[in-house]
This record gives sequence, structure tokens and C-alpha cells, in this order.
Amino acid sequence: MSLEQITEGMRTRVGASAGLKKSVKFDFGDDGVVRIDDTATPAVVDNQNVPTDCTVKVSMADFMDMASGKQNPQMAFMMGKLKVDGDMSVALQLGSLLG
Repeated sequence: MSLEQITEGMRTRVGASAGLKKSVKFDFGDDGVVRIDDTATPAVVDNQNVPTDCTVKVSMADFMDMASGKQNPQMAFMMGKLKVDGDMSVALQLGSLLG
């Protein structure tokens, strides 16, 4: 799946509001980023690499495994496949966005 497809899927899931009231960025390294800014109305989902309240660093492959249910996000975090910088409370609310 491409960055564009992931971005569009997130845009669809987020809709007008993600219910976070914060901003979060999924950082896929060299593959790019997907940013959700839920401080805006309606929420913005794009690929801008700007500071956010929370940054989730994960490979695109591991992200896809989590989104499809093949990988548990908590286990991925404990195994070091997923790293969180910033507001951990935002990361804990992301389950509904991943599927």
C-alpha cells in the first residue's frame, strides 16, 4: 500500500473529527508521514512533516499489520517496532483510527 492510499484511508476514517482534539503524525521514515490535525475543524489529514502533539514512528509494513489486525499495537510497542514521542495519551486513543 502506498503513502497516498494510507493517507486517503485515514482521511476517510477520521472524517470531520478524529475525537482526539490534538495532532498526531505517523512517521514512516523514508516512506513519508501521515499527519492528523484534529485541532482544526474539520480535521486535516495530510503528509506535512510538521511538529505535532504526538509522533508515532513505525515502518509502513508494521503499520499495515496493525491496521489489518495482524499485529497488536501494544505488542509492537513493547517489541520496539513502534515508538511514541510526545503525548502518550494521544497514542492510546489511536486504536479506533487503525481499524
